[in-house]
Amino acid sequence: MLETSARLLRLLSLLQAHREWSGADLADRLGVTPRTVRRDVDRLRELGYPVHSAPGTAGGYRLGAGARLPPLLLDDDEAVAVAVGLRQSAGGGVEGIEETSVRALAKLEQVLPDRLRRRVGALADFTVPMFGRTGPAVDPEVLTELANACRDFERLRFDYRDHAGDSTRRTVEPHRLVCAQRRWYLVAWDVDRADWRTFRADRITPRPPHGPRFTPREPPAEDLAGYVSRGVSTGAYAERATVLLKVSAEVAGERISPSAGVLEPVDEHHCLLHTGAHRLDVMVLHIVLMGFDFEVREPVELTEHLRRIRDRLDRALG
Repeated sequence: MLETSARLLRLLSLLQAHREWSGADLADRLGVTPRTVRRDVDRLRELGYPVHSAPGTAGGYRLGAGARLPPLLLDDDEAVAVAVGLRQSAGGGVEGIEETSVRALAKLEQVLPDRLRRRVGALADFTVPMFGRTGPAVDPEVLTELANACRDFERLRFDYRDHAGDSTRRTVEPHRLVCAQRRWYLVAWDVDRADWRTFRADRITPRPPHGPRFTPREPPAEDLAGYVSRGVSTGAYAERATVLLKVSAEVAGERISPSAGVLEPVDEHHCLLHTGAHRLDVMVLHIVLMGFDFEVREPVELTEHLRRIRDRLDRALG
């Protein structure tokens, strides 16, 4: 009986780890006959696990979604990863999910072996997050609604509030959600404007019903994270600049977030920063406070603005 139970747990673990298995592959992994695999699959079904199968040589077994959540089997690294992710979620970022994350974390830590509990505890005790707790929170139901529309290729309708607080009604074909610096962005094709747009998820108020379904378009870029970074750090501003930083892109990236600018490596000692601001004086302050030596590549107006500030500082110190 103990051997059978252990084999069922192993079978369940295999089904959770791979989207589909042939009966022969499962039999080989478990060291049993295909007939035993069929019997064990029937036992899992009796326990409430929705194991689907297809007949024939091309058929196989896969674990489907059920009416209730079955126990998950996690290896050591997976359990630690889930626990760390729950700890981060408990710190905020998605509105209303903190308490749920704490409850889930409490259940997980209760069943973790001591060796894994120590690993998770060490990561929590000796890790300092580099983000504050004041970022915009997103309703998890909104995120779920956006993600489902992306998955199902279904048109979305929503009210969108811009940075000035003005609201507009949008109809889009959603493509992907991108998360950066505790902010969520929706990349979508704006139907009325016939162009790709990036929307802050915390400014979206869905207006269902959604639909109809659409045929997916080619995305605006292969690197969607870079595309969003360029849009929020330069494309949204009236003043834009390219600055040569006299440090590597790796070093600069430790201080410059994706929402503050896009870094382009030049060599091991230099990189280009593409950034933007509403005014040149704000841009000057932003660049100087980075703490790196730099040269302005463009625009010329930024160089002239820097000279005026330098002269003003000279007079103040003279």
